[in-house]
Amino acid sequence: MLNWRDYWNQDTPIYSGERHKLLHYKLVANDIIGLTPSREAVVLDYGCGEALFADRVAAKCAKLYLSDAAPLVRERLQEKFGANERIVILTPDEVANLVDASLDLIVVNSLLQYLSLDELRTLLKLWRSKLKSGGKLVIADVIPPDVSPVTDAKALLAFAWQGGFLTSALLGLARTAFSEYRKIREEIGLSQYSEDEIVDILQDAGFEPKRAERNLGHNPARMTFIGQVA
Repeated sequence: MLNWRDYWNQDTPIYSGERHKLLHYKLVANDIIGLTPSREAVVLDYGCGEALFADRVAAKCAKLYLSDAAPLVRERLQEKFGANERIVILTPDEVANLVDASLDLIVVNSLLQYLSLDELRTLLKLWRSKLKSGGKLVIADVIPPDVSPVTDAKALLAFAWQGGFLTSALLGLARTAFSEYRKIREEIGLSQYSEDEIVDILQDAGFEPKRAERNLGHNPARMTFIGQVA
């Protein structure tokens, strides 16, 4: 049976078209720029995906690490950003080799739903060790237990209406209904957390957590949390 890591290591139908993908990554990049504390900051985007506008983020900080578990994604990142001196592309294992207390900001967007609780706790320990005192971990796109695929579809259609790709979004939703993504979601499921659960998990990992006023990206039904290292 295909797992989530294998699923993302291929071309997927999760985006309805090139415009959807571009607008998604532009929105996320702008959100990360807004979270970057200074031009001297060292930032890690963990589970970054194709990060199409990473160069814009890198222009606003001293160093940007991009890490993704999928080899295909890392190859594409290397092709696009390999010549950028401010961007370094890492495997998840290589993240563990970063100097402790060397990062100012870690952004983890739309990843928690694909992790088990044990995997999350292990990663939180790793991320905390890499953050400086006062550094921040931003965990975004967390799915609450009461958010259904229908809610996600409505958020996508609203984003598509604003972004001018409504027709392709409708076709994309139809494709997704018959795709491997739906099958894996039914068989493996997605991890969902309440606000109280995430706050408790972050506190247990040594962070001072709070929920952000808005979620990164386009889906207001999902949640973003900021955990600060004391």
